[in-house]
Amino acid sequence: MGMDGEITALRLGRGGKRVNIYLNGAWAFSLAKVLAAGLRRGQHLGPYDIARLQADDAVEQGVERCLSLLARRPRARRELDDYLRRRGLETAVREAIVARLVERGLVDDAGFARTWVENRSAFRPRSRRALAAELWRKGVSAESAAQALAEVDDESAARSAARGYARRLRGLERKEFFHRLLGFLGRRGFTYDVARPVVEEVWGEQNAAPHSDPAPRRQAGK
Repeated sequence: MGMDGEITALRLGRGGKRVNIYLNGAWAFSLAKVLAAGLRRGQHLGPYDIARLQADDAVEQGVERCLSLLARRPRARRELDDYLRRRGLETAVREAIVARLVERGLVDDAGFARTWVENRSAFRPRSRRALAAELWRKGVSAESAAQALAEVDDESAARSAARGYARRLRGLERKEFFHRLLGFLGRRGFTYDVARPVVEEVWGEQNAAPHSDPAPRRQAGK
């Protein structure tokens, strides 16, 4: 690196989150405020000191970026690692960032898998097979995925998905209703053996004749 010298100034940067470090009267680099807290004017920084501070700063910045992502929704470890890799961070830095988030309890693949399956089951039901494939693509371990999927029942999930979609199919003839609803369930990962009886059931529910209420009895004397 070749950079070293005496700290001649520590100036808060725009936004108040970073501190500009001046060595020998000239700007040298900036650091996260929390890292600059241990520095003082007159302190000498050698090339190793600066390299260490900048490595720590890369981790700190990566953590902040990941926190922004996690504020939107939970993420699996590999999702975060892929995001950091796309930003050009080295393996050691990426591992340190994810480790920091794990220590804080902000990244937990088992918890992520449970939340993912719960949300899917509530809002976009899918088969166990489809959910397992999604979790695999997110980088969740087979063990964590299996635990999260343990309570998923394909028949119940297919029924929930079919009832929601069937509202769009009101008024269709039986053949078209079956064709479209079976296709929808197939895209959600349900096998034909699971989907067919569910579609039969939902067709029956949607086309059942409404029960007429018995005529009210007339009261005596009326």
